[in-house]
Amino acid sequence: MRILHIIATLDRRAGGPANSLRRIVSTYPEIGSEGEVLTLDAPGAPFLQEISCKVHAIGPVASKFGYSARLIPWLRQNRHRFDGVVVHGLWQYLGYAVRRAIGGHKPYMVFTHGMLDPWFNRTNRLKQLKKIPYWLLSEYWVLRGAHHVLFTSDAEARLATQSFWPWRWNPLVVPYGASACEGDPQQLRQAFLEEHPPLRNPDGTARPFILFLSRIHHKKGCDLLVEAFTKIVRDASDLHLVFAGPDKDNLQPKLMHLANVAGVADRVHFIGMIDGDLKWGAFYASQVFSLPSHQENFGIAVAEALACSKPVLISDKVNIWEDIVADGAAFVGPDTVQGTYQTLTQWIGLNQDQRTAMGKRALACFLKRYDMRANAYGIIDIFAAIASTNMPSASTPAKTAKAL
Repeated sequence: MRILHIIATLDRRAGGPANSLRRIVSTYPEIGSEGEVLTLDAPGAPFLQEISCKVHAIGPVASKFGYSARLIPWLRQNRHRFDGVVVHGLWQYLGYAVRRAIGGHKPYMVFTHGMLDPWFNRTNRLKQLKKIPYWLLSEYWVLRGAHHVLFTSDAEARLATQSFWPWRWNPLVVPYGASACEGDPQQLRQAFLEEHPPLRNPDGTARPFILFLSRIHHKKGCDLLVEAFTKIVRDASDLHLVFAGPDKDNLQPKLMHLANVAGVADRVHFIGMIDGDLKWGAFYASQVFSLPSHQENFGIAVAEALACSKPVLISDKVNIWEDIVADGAAFVGPDTVQGTYQTLTQWIGLNQDQRTAMGKRALACFLKRYDMRANAYGIIDIFAAIASTNMPSASTPAKTAKAL
């Protein structure tokens, strides 16, 4: 089968959806299918050279809404080449264009990527009010007309129904995850430590550190992690904290101020965005991964940490937390300073044998639940099922999520 994925950008700095789609399309050839991507990026964008599949870049566009006069004509001209279309994300012109050009001709699905979580409405009422007219005029109809609206967990599917009214769509919870590293862990670890000497002991081994790898953003609970870290240093005098990720909102000065006030600035490190071998090296060099996020429909970095046999310390707002706890690979607390402190103290209270056992359970959890190949298989299976039944456009969707 040949599937077209549509997304605003494939730039890694944009976060989870762009990074997850890169992994999905790279997996298609392994299962005998083809994936192409339509994006609003500029054709000459350097990061597009990293993509293994065919990419149709029809940008750049001037607004965040992503309007492009080329989009609907391109879709109408090329829709015959594809067995199905997947739209990634909401609140942009992309969904409207797909409904206009694809609906009734080819089946399409929408991956919400957490963008219907009611957390966004609670934290920005003005933006919620601005979204309501667009919801009523377009987005609701895009989702209602989709053969499936895709979610990564039962929790995400449930929360999505609480954001806007009316809502009516055909939900489906699909396998999701990340690709495991294929390099040598020891070599990757050493390469990372050579790049970041403050995290290396004189004998070349890694200083013990907690890794945060994501966007430096208030949604991610970065301040919670710093404040909780300052409270545990008396019980873990050699422990460091590493933030890896882009800081578009310039939060580093505020976070370092918290560390300075507590007298632990020399043990809090901001290393910027890392990718490829350095990213995997950071995972392998770390003791444990932390993401005390206020809202996370999935958390690609969580799955990547598990793939590297690293336990995770996460908030109960990371929607997959229940499964990871059930597998014995996580400590979980509320998205508060106290909740984050609780997860850190649980970790430092373990002896080495307990940490090793938890690391083994982390890898087992990844292999069982979050190998990205399952996502690619899942998407192909859905479109194959639609094709086998000659299913028309969704008109009376169910209201409960179903797991594949």
